[in-house]
Amino acid sequence: MAVNSNSQVINNLEYDLLTVLQNKSEAIKAYETYIKDAQEIGSEPCAELFKKLMELDMQQAQEIRHHLQEVMQKGKM
Repeated sequence: MAVNSNSQVINNLEYDLLTVLQNKSEAIKAYETYIKDAQEIGSEPCAELFKKLMELDMQQAQEIRHHLQEVMQKGKM
């Protein structure tokens, strides 16, 4: 976690939410490649699965972002 000598720059909860949001963002970017790979070999069921997983991660990323905004404004939810 990022800290200075006397106080934390961000608290543990903010750090945790940022980390999860980063992981979701990386997954969403990876799904774009996976969808393309599946489409290139004509596997539409796999492409559809990757699209569904990407949509779920996008929804979750939005929820995480909302929580992060609340925590950053109020210190908690």
